[in-house]
Amino acid sequence: MTFPASQIALLVNGKVEGNPDASVNSFGKIEEAKEGQLTFFSNPKYEEYLYKTNASIILINEDFELKQPVAAILIRVPDAYTAFATLLTKYQEIVQQQLAGIQQPSYIAQTASYGDNVFVGAFAYIGENVKIGSNTKIFPNAFIGDNVIIGNNCTIDPGVKIYHDCKIGNHVNILAGTVIGSDGFGFAPQPDGTFIKIPQLGNVIIEDHVDIGANATIDRATVGSTIIKSGAKLDNLIQIAHNVEVGNYTVIAAQAGISGSTKIGKGVLIGGQAGIVGHIQLGDGAKVNAQSGVSKSIEPGKTVTGSPAYDYTAALRSQAIARNLPEMERRIKELEALVKQLMEEKVS
Repeated sequence: MTFPASQIALLVNGKVEGNPDASVNSFGKIEEAKEGQLTFFSNPKYEEYLYKTNASIILINEDFELKQPVAAILIRVPDAYTAFATLLTKYQEIVQQQLAGIQQPSYIAQTASYGDNVFVGAFAYIGENVKIGSNTKIFPNAFIGDNVIIGNNCTIDPGVKIYHDCKIGNHVNILAGTVIGSDGFGFAPQPDGTFIKIPQLGNVIIEDHVDIGANATIDRATVGSTIIKSGAKLDNLIQIAHNVEVGNYTVIAAQAGISGSTKIGKGVLIGGQAGIVGHIQLGDGAKVNAQSGVSKSIEPGKTVTGSPAYDYTAALRSQAIARNLPEMERRIKELEALVKQLMEEKVS
């Protein structure tokens, strides 16, 4: 597929500097792009490549001032990074629109129903009473359990498992290998040291415009629902336990783990490999730095770090003090020597 600069500019609300009929057919990184490819420039660290890239079209911030001529056609936009993301999304939509129909072999229960322009890849399993919205794409080897509801314009990648009774909203993307609705980790300890499994009878609800990375796991609730609210973005390799609630537009980075019944507010940022205990609350806008261990609730807007996690500003002060400890030790020894000298002079 080939796209002229004029059409690209319309999609991203940009202005063309140069030939509007110049066209591209693929994307490339600014340092590696070839003729016929589109790239973007937004990070000053890559400015040297702006002037020597072989890309045919470059998205660039409208307020950036060139220091030397650029061979490529420029499209000036308010934010080049956002514009590039928009184009990639449009391109993906065009590619996926070409996917439709039911590949064989696959299994779709007679009680299942689906909307227009749905794609089901080979070896997928669609259980009883499943409902799938229009323009949704389910790729090979996906498992969709009984009574699952999936909305419109969703993408369910290869190997995704969605267990029975779970509900997926509209415009949800779930990457390969992720498991939605497996049993939560619930066991009742017994006097003799053994454990009795607690049945997990709830489900998982994923609202609209949620993105979930590869090989993540979101456990079903013991009773009620584990909920991922609209706009949330979850990275690869994340564990979310039973009855957790993740708020709107919250972002969780890779390898983070959220224990059972924790409530995470709106717009929370959680760094990679963070661990959060169960039955606590993270207020709206809270921030958890990477590798932090959160053992108690966090107030709205507060940033924590470390393990156990505590106030970020206090942590920075502690780190500054720790770096100065050798100098402080030297000064203390000098003061001790001075005090000793003064005491000796006073005695004499």
